[in-house]
Amino acid sequence: MNSLKVVTTRLMMMILFLAALSTTFHSITGVEVKSLVSSISEKINENSDRFYLSHSLMSLGAGFQSKTQVVNTAAKENAGLTEAAVTKTPALEDAFDWSKYPIKKVVATGYTAGYESTGKDPNHPEYGITYSGVMVKRDLFSTVAADLNIFPIGTILFIPGYGYGVVADKGGAIKGNRVDLYYETVDDVYNNWGKKEIDVYVIEMGDGTLTETDLQLLNEDKAMQVFRQQYIKSEQN
Repeated sequence: MNSLKVVTTRLMMMILFLAALSTTFHSITGVEVKSLVSSISEKINENSDRFYLSHSLMSLGAGFQSKTQVVNTAAKENAGLTEAAVTKTPALEDAFDWSKYPIKKVVATGYTAGYESTGKDPNHPEYGITYSGVMVKRDLFSTVAADLNIFPIGTILFIPGYGYGVVADKGGAIKGNRVDLYYETVDDVYNNWGKKEIDVYVIEMGDGTLTETDLQLLNEDKAMQVFRQQYIKSEQN
């Protein structure tokens, strides 16, 4: 009888170990733990003296199956919630009726604060400082450069595929219907934008001024935070 208890204890420990792998096993093979345990128990039942062990294995197997079903159900429910959450946050392009704003066709390019775009390196005292006086910024409301005769400082544009652009800078090559969009790196410029002819929406014409506080208030507007994460990926990495 003692030897039977020893065998029972060892097998129970083995089953507990296998239980930790049961969910993965089922997902890969499609074989339920209960079926596997049933097969083992049939072999054990060949010896009537081990009925107690067989019964324990069957009960344990049924319990594992039940727990696995609960875990799988919870996982599916969580996945559903995640998908729903994503669905509830549409792209900014699809969230508003942009047709009510004036449209301007422009050639949009990208630039950085670096030497390749501005002729300044990080040691320059004016590195990253725009014509308006604010620092360059890639955010929900990013700094962009434009011909100030077309779009005065402070003008807010919506650029599909880029987000909101606030005119904060000018450039010697930015003349007429052209807009230069700020990116943090040269790779970002080439990978995310390049050069495009595109319709932009004029949300608000500027009055010639822009401050850091103005830009901060735009980016921290509580109603817009749900969209902000779509544009500040580089700050999170």
